[in-house]
Amino acid sequence: MARVLIPLAQGCEELEAVTVADLLRRAGIEVITAGLDGQPVRASRGMVLLPDMTLDEALQQDYDMVVLPGGLPGADHLKADPRIIGLVRRMAAAGRYTAAICAAPRVLAHAGLLDGRRATSFPGALDAETVAGMEYLEQPVVVDGGIITSRGPGTAMDFALQLIELLMDRETRDKVEATLQRPGN
Repeated sequence: MARVLIPLAQGCEELEAVTVADLLRRAGIEVITAGLDGQPVRASRGMVLLPDMTLDEALQQDYDMVVLPGGLPGADHLKADPRIIGLVRRMAAAGRYTAAICAAPRVLAHAGLLDGRRATSFPGALDAETVAGMEYLEQPVVVDGGIITSRGPGTAMDFALQLIELLMDRETRDKVEATLQRPGN
C-alpha cells in the first residue's frame, strides 16, 4: 500500500490539506498528517485540524510521496522548517514523489527542486525569474517527473486525483472520481 505524508503547518490552507487527505484515503492510500509543532493546527480560515502525529514522529517512517498544502502563512512555515527542506530533498533524491499546491511550490523552489522543471502555483507564489530554468505554467496541475504542483484551493480535487493516478493507476483514480459526482463526469 502506498504511504503519503502531509505536513500540516499553522496557517495551512484547510481545503487543500483535507481534500488531498480525504481523496487519497478513498483510494486506499495510507495518509499520515503530521503537525510541525505538536499542537492542533489552526488553518488559514480558522478551522482546527488534528494531525495524526508530530513531524518528528512521522520522519521515523518511509513514504512514497510527500504533499505540501499551501495557504499563508502555512507555506512560509514549511519553507522555514529545515526538517521539511531536508525531507523534500531526500524524497526527490530517492526518486519518490514530491507534491505541492498553492503557495507551497515556493518550498520546493527554496529546496532547489524546481530548477530546470515545469511547475505551477498560486499566482505570484513563484517567480520564474528567480528559479533557474523553471518553466512556469498556468495549468491546474503540472507533473514533471516526480515533482507535482498545483494552483490552489479550486484545483485541489484535480491535484488529489492526479496523485491517486500516479500512486495507484487510472482505474483507481476513475473509481474515486465517479463517487464525487463532479460536473461533466
